[in-house]
Amino acid sequence: MNVEQFQQLLKPITDLVSGMPVDKNLETALEERFPAGSELFDAIDKACHEAIAAGGMCAQGGEGRRFGRVIEASDDTGRLSVDVVDLIDIAGPHHRHPLGEICMVLPVTEGALFDGRSRGWCVYGPDSQHRPTVSHGQALVLYLLPEGQIEFTRS
Repeated sequence: MNVEQFQQLLKPITDLVSGMPVDKNLETALEERFPAGSELFDAIDKACHEAIAAGGMCAQGGEGRRFGRVIEASDDTGRLSVDVVDLIDIAGPHHRHPLGEICMVLPVTEGALFDGRSRGWCVYGPDSQHRPTVSHGQALVLYLLPEGQIEFTRS
């Protein structure tokens, strides 16, 4: 699957996200429209694994923390960038989300958690910040950033 096909696969999600405030109501809407186990959710999970295996996704970083921007923010994506990280029992670098962050949690290891959350959606509102943490194994996290904005901090 190439980048354009992946972007089309994500289109129902980017269309929903770009039309709503980045808050807990968005998280609820994502869980209702595209729940873990739904056809689209599982297709995105599969596409991520295939792209990683082919070397086109999560090509930066090293053991325990691989990452990469897949799609830049554009009008075609509702001004959302798309990144994917592959984390194994690690706390990533502290960062701030100026306009929020929408995370699709895709555990690889059964029982793996991202910021204490299992398979599904996690939305951080504008000006939120954290150290993205995967515990109990390995997880992929696909995240959408409004306008592609993220600020890494020294904390």
